[in-house]
Amino acid sequence: MGDGTTTLPWLVVREDDNGNRYRVGRFATRAEAQRTADSLGDREHQQIYCVERLAARKPGPEQNGTGR
Repeated sequence: MGDGTTTLPWLVVREDDNGNRYRVGRFATRAEAQRTADSLGDREHQQIYCVERLAARKPGPEQNGTGR
């Protein structure tokens, strides 16, 4: 199978007050990711939640079965 990039390309990322970024979750659709980000952003503690799409990765030798 794959590494999940194709099936779960949408990330929810939290940025704290110090600019540190943490991946909160991966989702199949942007709508799912946005719902999660909106839900988390509604809490009292002020954090920034954003939705990002993973860049498509080209298969390397270890991923396409031709590595030696």
